[in-house]
Amino acid sequence: MTPPASSGAPLRVGLLGLGYFARFHREAWGRIEGATLVATADADPAKGADHADLDGLLGAGIDLLDIATPPPSHAAAIRAALPRGLRAIICQKPFCTSLNEARAVTAEAEAAGVPLIVHENFRFQPWFRCFRAALDADRIGRTLSLTFRLRPGDGQGEDAYLSRQPYFRTMPRLLIHETGVHYLDVFRYLLGPPDGIYADLRRLNPAIRGEDAGLVVLDYGGGARAVLDGNRLLDFETDDPRRTFGTALLEGTEGTLRLTGDGAVTVRRSGTQAVETLLEPRDWPGFAGDSVHALQSHVVRALQGDTALENEARAYLDVMALVELAYAASEARTRLPVG
Repeated sequence: MTPPASSGAPLRVGLLGLGYFARFHREAWGRIEGATLVATADADPAKGADHADLDGLLGAGIDLLDIATPPPSHAAAIRAALPRGLRAIICQKPFCTSLNEARAVTAEAEAAGVPLIVHENFRFQPWFRCFRAALDADRIGRTLSLTFRLRPGDGQGEDAYLSRQPYFRTMPRLLIHETGVHYLDVFRYLLGPPDGIYADLRRLNPAIRGEDAGLVVLDYGGGARAVLDGNRLLDFETDDPRRTFGTALLEGTEGTLRLTGDGAVTVRRSGTQAVETLLEPRDWPGFAGDSVHALQSHVVRALQGDTALENEARAYLDVMALVELAYAASEARTRLPVG
């Protein structure tokens, strides 16, 4: 969908929800040229929102609605906003309560001519943008292997997740539905749509309901493989596990890209020991390499006509379908074809 042309005036943004992760949305909007956060809404009076509900927020003269509430509220919020003449809607992930519900609201947004963008920010982390740029510059030849080792180290013990996101404990699906989906999107961003998927998912901490460890393998017709090796109980070498959440290798016929826990990206040419740094480590503001700011800035630039939108809901449905296939493949203990 092509965003409507910019009027030149700053976008007036309304933020729905002031929970844990919404603070990153709110802070990022305060640093984005071409956008102004003009109103917030939350049902909890203790959070100090400008409005108690969506109706008040939509009545505040906003151009863009940023939905940062849990999935059960997504479809109703999107449907209420579609007739209000907004320039765009951004919606947090997990997107809606099911793939079928997501498909329905995506079709409704398209029919209304309103761009609907899923707030899938991991592909906007600077190290993955660096990987993409290196691939575009043909720095490693033909890609053969992409591996991400997810090791946040926050899932051990009886009190796992209580300090930050306690709802993780009761989710029937955790590792892939909540976290691994980020990397399925990153894999598609870097390597394109896969041909098949295999998964081996398991629960290691009996104090939680869903799976917290597993392997997901995507295969490609050209011979490449992408592997998510996820384990929320284990950590890795870093001063801040929530900077990169893990480490990555992207290997090709002519070289290897490496992401380390400090956020650095290096490249090594095949047959040599010489390493070149493509991305220096630094103290990023905001969340995980300032990826929330990067995604929201991207949406503003797209609405100004400066770039094409990524993460539109129609494309994200394919990522959600991969999540469903991962669970099905794990249950069946077999590779399943994609699409």
